[in-house]
Amino acid sequence: MTQSGASVPVTRSSVRSRSSGGSSSEVDPREKVKACCRKLVEFMFTQVGVGGLVVCYAIVGAFAFQHIETAKDPKWEVEWHKAQTSPDHNLKGAWVQLAAVKRLTNLTANKLWDVTSSENVFNITTWKKSTDMILHEFQEGIVDSVKKGYDGREPEDAWTLPAALMFCLSIFTMIGYGNMVPKTTWGKVATILYAVFGIPVYILYFMNMGKVFANCFRWIYRTMYECTTKKPSIKVIELENGDTVAHPRVIVPTTACLWVISGYVLGGTIMFAEWEGWDYLDSAYFCVTSLCKIGIGDFVPGANILESRSGNQTKLVINFMYLLLGMGLIAMCYNLMREEVKVKMQDLKRDMRKWLEGLRIQSCYGKKKSKRYH
Repeated sequence: MTQSGASVPVTRSSVRSRSSGGSSSEVDPREKVKACCRKLVEFMFTQVGVGGLVVCYAIVGAFAFQHIETAKDPKWEVEWHKAQTSPDHNLKGAWVQLAAVKRLTNLTANKLWDVTSSENVFNITTWKKSTDMILHEFQEGIVDSVKKGYDGREPEDAWTLPAALMFCLSIFTMIGYGNMVPKTTWGKVATILYAVFGIPVYILYFMNMGKVFANCFRWIYRTMYECTTKKPSIKVIELENGDTVAHPRVIVPTTACLWVISGYVLGGTIMFAEWEGWDYLDSAYFCVTSLCKIGIGDFVPGANILESRSGNQTKLVINFMYLLLGMGLIAMCYNLMREEVKVKMQDLKRDMRKWLEGLRIQSCYGKKKSKRYH
């Protein structure tokens, strides 16, 4: 009995060890997927991950908007045919307005040719009056088409990949130049969704990249301070209770931040003035309004129709990087200025405490002195 009773626990323990060993060696695939997703989300919320997330978000949005705005819907095909054959201009859409302008141009040319061939030799006055009426109708038609979205370019020329990239940047950074707008129903719906999800991503980028740039600039500034003054950049403050606190001796001043932003704006002013042929005032005006997210839209690089048709839109990509980096520098200045204000408020609080302590001691000393006289 004792032998059989002793053998049972051994068998159970061996079975338990096998089951535990098998469960440790075999990992559930769903747990692997969850772990990978968790690591991916953690990386996306780091400084490097947020920067890559913003760039990828802009690139994906650029491809999406380019496909939406350049695609021809079957309904547009019918309206295209109507715009080419019908004198009615009450039709919307980029492709439709392009067809309407082409039809209007051909119709105007034919009318001018008919008037010229019939009235030019015999009656100059009638010819001038007829041509004036024809050209006036042509102007009214062009103005009407412009109001409905015609800008002289086909959708393929307007919605190139660099132009769509700049459009995406203007959405989630809330600049909103307004030189490019979606003209399709699905494009407007996509713009709403893209802004709703893109603005929080940009805010996350603004906060994280501000910390990264602030740490780098703070390290550079303190290193230069130590090299020039031969003093450590950290001083130790002894508190009343005997504890010590490490306090930064050197705080990046506000003037240094302003110099960095001014140099960045100056570089952009020279760059865009040389590329676009703008005045230096107009170029500086564009840089400041863009970095401050005002986005008036009267000056936008790469807006030339001939350049868009030739495919030379490298300026838009460089402008994209310039603005994205500039937003990070503004966030850096915000972090550094906040640090300076925080340190100054701590110093002011310490001085106020000492001043109040001195007043209290002086008042107590005055009371003791008055009692002594009594």
